[in-house]
This record gives sequence, structure tokens and C-alpha cells, in this order.
Amino acid sequence: MKRLVGKTALITGAARGIGQAFAERYIAEGAKVAIADINITRARETAAQIGAIAVEMDVTSQTSIDAAVATTVAELGQIDILINNAALFTAAPIAEIDRADFDRVFQINVAGTLFTMQAVAKHMIDRGQGGKIINMASQAGRRGEALVGVYCASKAAVISLTQSAGLNLIAHGINVNAIAPGVVDGEHWEGVDAFFAKYENKALGQKKAEVGAAVPFGRMGTAEDLTGMAVFLASDDANYVVAQTYNVDGGNWMS
Repeated sequence: MKRLVGKTALITGAARGIGQAFAERYIAEGAKVAIADINITRARETAAQIGAIAVEMDVTSQTSIDAAVATTVAELGQIDILINNAALFTAAPIAEIDRADFDRVFQINVAGTLFTMQAVAKHMIDRGQGGKIINMASQAGRRGEALVGVYCASKAAVISLTQSAGLNLIAHGINVNAIAPGVVDGEHWEGVDAFFAKYENKALGQKKAEVGAAVPFGRMGTAEDLTGMAVFLASDDANYVVAQTYNVDGGNWMS
């Protein structure tokens, strides 16, 4: 049985990778989906392939966020589900962290999550029918890492925002929860691998092989490994789940 029939979802950063996998699974579960991405050309291509709509969204701009929410509501009627998936990775030793890089990561990963959540929550409150908000955290938000201080801090902030927003918005029937992936394979790993090649003097591909081998499940995750949790948290089965962050990481982190 399809679990999201009659629901409409807005997914940020969904033109590719994990966000695209969420969109494809949600459509298979009966939902209507808006793919929000700063790369509107690629978003339109993906939307056309999977039967979604595309909306342009820069999560660092409140004007862009508000316009994307308004466009989604105008075209699909409402927003029942939000996935805050847009994010940026960075790495550097503490002594080499660049302030502009820090600001950019926090603008996207933290402020982008908060103010997109706020904009959609206002719509949900006005409708008076509740909703589901899913933030994308990370196992990196559960601990510090020597070379990943900024990204780890940003994802720890996402976990904290999920807790606060969950406690606040459940009064309106809006469930806010998060997913914390582990190491997930995909094209973004080219950039991640390059950071570690630079700072740990590793060959390209070496870090990826090492972290994959360290996962208790026996391999890196895939985007599709995350979609089951995303469906659960968006469904009526999660109506009593509030302010939680779920690890979906092959056993990498226990909390």
C-alpha cells in the first residue's frame, strides 16, 4: 500500500543525489513532489524524469525561500511534508579554517534549514492541518572530527534545531524530526575525498575506501538506504514521533 497518497512534499537540494532519491521514493509512495534547488536547470531535468515539479530555491536568501514555498503551494495546493536536504561540506584543520567558508556552511546548513523550516511551518500553521518536517543531520553532528570542525558543528546545530522546533511545533500538529546518515556514496564524495587527500596526504579514493570498510554493515550507504526512514517520518506511522534524530548509518554510530 502506498503510504503518502494525497500528500505534497517540498524537498530542498533535490536535483540530484540523496534529495533526488527522496523525491523518487515519495512519488512511488503516492505523493506529489516539488524539487527545490539552486540549480534550476538540473532541477527541471530531474523533475521531468520523475514526474515532479521544479522550483528554484537559494536557501541563503529569504526572498528565494518564500518564493519557492509560494510557488509550491500555488502549483500543488499545499505542503504537507518538508525535507531540508540542501547542505554543503567542508574540511580543514582548525588553524586553517576560513571565516568566509565557515559563514557559507552555516548559511546553508543551519540558517537555510531554520528559515526554510520556518517558512513552511507558517504555511502549515495557517492551514491548520499539521504536517511533517524532516531535517537532514549527519553522524558528523554526533561528534567532533579533527578536520571537519565546521561541518560537524553545523550538523550538531541541525540536531539541536530539530529538538527545539519539534518541541515548539508539535503544538500545531507539526512533527519535526531528523535523519542522521553515515557515509553515503555519491558524486559528492569526489569533493570530500579531495579534502582528505589534501590534509591527510592520501591518494584520491583512499579515504572513501577506508571509511566504507569501517562501516559495520560492510559498505558505504546509498541514497536509497535513507528513503525508508524518510517515508516513515512523513507517514501517519510517525505521528507520535517528535524531536528525534534517527541514525541511518549501517551501525557507524550508536546513541
